[in-house]
Amino acid sequence: MPQTADRIIQNAHVVTFDEEARVFSDGAVAIKDGVIVGIGETSDVTAEWVSSERIHAAGDIVIPGLTDAHLHTAQSLMRGLLPTLAKSGALRVPTWREYLVPFEANLTPEDVELSGMLAYTAMLQTGTTAFFEAGGPHPDAMAAAAWRSGIRGSVSLSTMDGGDRIPASMQMSTDEAIAENVALVERLPAAADGSTRVTAGMSLRQIITCSPELVSGIHREASARGVKVHTHLVEGTYEIDFALERFGRRPIDHLIEQGVFDSALHGAHSILVDDQDIDAYARHGVSAAHCAKGNYSIGTPPALRMWRRGVSIGLGTDGVAGLGTLDLFRVAMLARVGQQHVEATPVHNRNGVRGEEILGMAIVGGARAMGIQDRVGTLQVGKRADIVVLRTDGPDAAAYASAEAFLYECASGRDVRHVLVDGAVVVKDGEVLTADVSEIRARAAVRQRELAALIG
Repeated sequence: MPQTADRIIQNAHVVTFDEEARVFSDGAVAIKDGVIVGIGETSDVTAEWVSSERIHAAGDIVIPGLTDAHLHTAQSLMRGLLPTLAKSGALRVPTWREYLVPFEANLTPEDVELSGMLAYTAMLQTGTTAFFEAGGPHPDAMAAAAWRSGIRGSVSLSTMDGGDRIPASMQMSTDEAIAENVALVERLPAAADGSTRVTAGMSLRQIITCSPELVSGIHREASARGVKVHTHLVEGTYEIDFALERFGRRPIDHLIEQGVFDSALHGAHSILVDDQDIDAYARHGVSAAHCAKGNYSIGTPPALRMWRRGVSIGLGTDGVAGLGTLDLFRVAMLARVGQQHVEATPVHNRNGVRGEEILGMAIVGGARAMGIQDRVGTLQVGKRADIVVLRTDGPDAAAYASAEAFLYECASGRDVRHVLVDGAVVVKDGEVLTADVSEIRARAAVRQRELAALIG
């Protein structure tokens, strides 16, 4: 006797991204109570499961949802501001100190919730089902937006107890910073069974603005609670210069010496790393995020080498303050081109870049970086049903050699047809079901102009 599922996606080209790299050319996924309960060929799944709600996906591709491994939610109302200033010749550097942090300092909780709704709905529409917040002001407002939009995410507080020319509202004492992080995690706890969609982690902006005492304290409290610490790491030469001058060693060596370079740490960007550093990431279990929209203007990050050495490295959009897209498929394409420059193509180097590896970073790597790979990141029985259905009737898919070639080489956010998070349909036929996107964008446009005047 067949069992009853909440819904079944059927007759699709299902790419699981699991360790066996299973693919079902006429596949189906059965979902019940937010969990995948059946996966395989459509004939097998529908023999075991029935449902009154079926998503007929003939010709479509079904994959796990993508994870943005480094997002600045609170900068969502900065889209286009930095490129505009750069074009006028008025851009001051470093941008993080001159613009990004001051911009965040001006935001109200209502601004951050609006920023979240603007960002998270755009991410869902383009196939991102989970995000790893870098740390910003008013993280409870981010959490509220995540709950409303239907996305999965981990929020965190921008945390600093030092640094030059940092707005007072963004500064805290060491003890206050630790206490605020602990309180946030306790307000947004994760359920033991992994069913909690929106949780909190801890954050350290970067070692330049965080004292060793703060770094140790945040690491201690995060480790005790089983959450991760999100920080910017070896993002630029200025950070290496700072560490050499202040500590007498490079940033990674300093963190190892301090005893905080371990699996609790997530190092966003990780650009200026060498083979010795990569070995340290792999040996200590430190995760990373490759942000292809901006990383290549700073250095030649060895993201693919990190991936192949077993580092839990995902792809991040880094928000929209620079290049203004939150489409992680587009970031993956940039990462592929960038890594071809770093590592060469398979034509000239048998170890060159393969498209499935880059998209794997955006899906499996991001889940591992967040520490939620036991819940999402692959399509397997028992995992949460975070699923993306991609159309193959768009202009880029026409006459493609195979569905998988299209997926790995050319798919983008505009090819997203449906999105499910925790088994619930949040995007249907390209439209967000959880919010009035037009109203959100209209409010955001007004507020963006008001905020732009404050930092220009």
